[in-house]
Amino acid sequence: MIGVVTSIGFDIKPKAKQTATTAIRCQVWPRTYLRYASKVSMKKSPLSTSEAPSRYEHITSYNNFYEFAPGAGDGPKNNSKNFKPRPWKIKIDGNVNKPGDYDIDDFIKPYALEERIYRMRCVEAWSFVVPWIGIPMADVIKAVEPTAKAKYLEMTTLMDTGRFPMQKTDLLQWPYLEGLRLDEAQNPLTLLAVGLYGEVLPAQNGAPIRLVVPWKYGFKGVKSIVRIRFVENQPRNTWQTMAPSEYGFYANVNPNVDHPRWSQARERRLPSFIPNHKTEMFNGYTEQVEYLYKGMDLRKNF
Repeated sequence: MIGVVTSIGFDIKPKAKQTATTAIRCQVWPRTYLRYASKVSMKKSPLSTSEAPSRYEHITSYNNFYEFAPGAGDGPKNNSKNFKPRPWKIKIDGNVNKPGDYDIDDFIKPYALEERIYRMRCVEAWSFVVPWIGIPMADVIKAVEPTAKAKYLEMTTLMDTGRFPMQKTDLLQWPYLEGLRLDEAQNPLTLLAVGLYGEVLPAQNGAPIRLVVPWKYGFKGVKSIVRIRFVENQPRNTWQTMAPSEYGFYANVNPNVDHPRWSQARERRLPSFIPNHKTEMFNGYTEQVEYLYKGMDLRKNF
């Protein structure tokens, strides 16, 4: 068995009898997916795309994770080989009736893990299709009972220069911060990912727990989360602080609003480095999320 950890609810199970669905996957999906598909206990989700997942080795070898390396590439993988995702604590606080400090495994345990195969679009115009495993954020929000003052979520990455070498530099303002409106966080698509491809989450992909919001650019997916704070006012996320003319709070995928330095109309579906995909509004999730932005000018609220 490969990388299966029971401490976060991943259970080793015997290989299931092949069905018509798995037979189809054998024909059209990358072989690497089938190495893991029968090895974890998780619910399949109707929210998954029917697109074939990108290969495991591509998803885990081309990343943006500035705590490990500047810029996208294999730097995060190369520089995170000694990263220790345990012990790990996560704090839930702010305007909630049930705040708490949790060991990561105790935090995950009450929830049913789901597989969500999502498109992932980076603001730098490259993309993957990722078979995440995680917890619906809406389930966590329901459990902690936000008060009437809770309008936004502010999420924070671990600050630990021993585990994150780039935090010793002034490359970014540390620790990394991200935010969502409460209704965005409650959307059924929003996920707290703890694994991918049937394995626990690799360090370079945001171990041990990260945010996934597939209709937004990838930098919204804050990694290695240690705090989720429910606040009344809109938080200012890290990239909005670093370059406010280029990165906003919402960061919705929008092919009609270019980055100041490049077009967002097309994307490179890796491993290709040519713009071989037309970018879709909200990354193809318009039906599920457009209600969130009714009446908003998405050129101003970028």
